[in-house]
Amino acid sequence: MSLADRWPLDDRSDLRDELLAAWDRDGYHDLLHLSEVLDRLDLLAQEGAAFDRTVVGLAAWFHDAVYAGADDDEERSAQWAEQALPPAYADEVARLVRMTIHHRPADDDVAGCALSDADLGILAAPRDRYDAYVAGVRADFAHVGDDDFRAGRAMVLADLATKPSLFHTPQARALWEAPARANLERELGELRA
Repeated sequence: MSLADRWPLDDRSDLRDELLAAWDRDGYHDLLHLSEVLDRLDLLAQEGAAFDRTVVGLAAWFHDAVYAGADDDEERSAQWAEQALPPAYADEVARLVRMTIHHRPADDDVAGCALSDADLGILAAPRDRYDAYVAGVRADFAHVGDDDFRAGRAMVLADLATKPSLFHTPQARALWEAPARANLERELGELRA
């Protein structure tokens, strides 16, 4: 199934096409990332996670739609959602996009937990995919010097590692927690060496 076929609304193909064009870029935050987040949302739903598939699907489409490696990327993506989506979806999708700044949804935020888990699921990827993800993130921050990138990346990973669990849904914890922890440990060790 093509990405275009995974658009969660029955209409607004114009918006879908704008989003596909926005995601069509080099680095980690590309069309593959969008596809993998949608795949992980499908898997979480198949494993029994209950969330609004349309709302969370739209949030996945918007969550990195604006990406320049800047501090306001998520905010700009959320604002795009607020302006472009029908009122029935705009506020909640924008809220979910903003949640991805820190990936710390409230325990009772079912939609936020699902989106956060699907987005962070890359942390549990097999080694070759994980290494490609890290290389893609580095490409996204090509404008940052190596020492500053290593320090920033180590800070982000160390912050994630302090969470009692990287994932919020029981389905994601069962599927991804152990391999994600192993990948984080390995990468942190490499960054600190």
